[in-house]
Amino acid sequence: MRLVIVSDTHTRHQQLDALHGDVLLHCGDMCNGFEPDARDLESIDRWFARQEFELILCTGGNHDFVIEERAERGATVFQNATYLAGETIEFGGLKFFAAPWIPKLESWAYFCDEAELEEKWNEIPDNTSVLITHTPPFGILDRNRLDKQQGCPLLRTRIKELASLQLHAFGHIHESHGRKQVGNVQFINAALQTGKLLRDPIVVDL
Repeated sequence: MRLVIVSDTHTRHQQLDALHGDVLLHCGDMCNGFEPDARDLESIDRWFARQEFELILCTGGNHDFVIEERAERGATVFQNATYLAGETIEFGGLKFFAAPWIPKLESWAYFCDEAELEEKWNEIPDNTSVLITHTPPFGILDRNRLDKQQGCPLLRTRIKELASLQLHAFGHIHESHGRKQVGNVQFINAALQTGKLLRDPIVVDL
């Protein structure tokens, strides 16, 4: 199964070439949190419609106030992609779980305090194959431009308990874009924004 993984496109998704594969994952921060605008959500939804995948899965990020607001009032977030916030979907024999929750950034979308984070990460099913979050786990592809680790320790603890996990995809920390193998798990920081341009998506075959 070919997965194409993106994150932190921050309204610049049109810079990307047409993508194709089996599953497209977007790990959040599609929007600009400094100037929230629902039209940005409509734009990326139209972009999703033009991509060639059997399944498109998305979660939110700290910039995605318009997604958070739309989901909270029970409205459909996307017409052309599946939005997940603490939910599982099974496809091709793999169990995908996605969640947008982030630590530390109290005034931003999807912030949770430590008690809330522990509760929410414990909801990740034990048999999860592919985990999609916005935040990295602590200590893995999470160093910012000041070389400080910004990932979530509670998420890292929960990941160690997931015996079936094959892949963890995330973004958030733009400076740590890349791949890392830890034990049996591939970790992917797919944050694409770098200045005014976007990096290439990351492709993984499972």
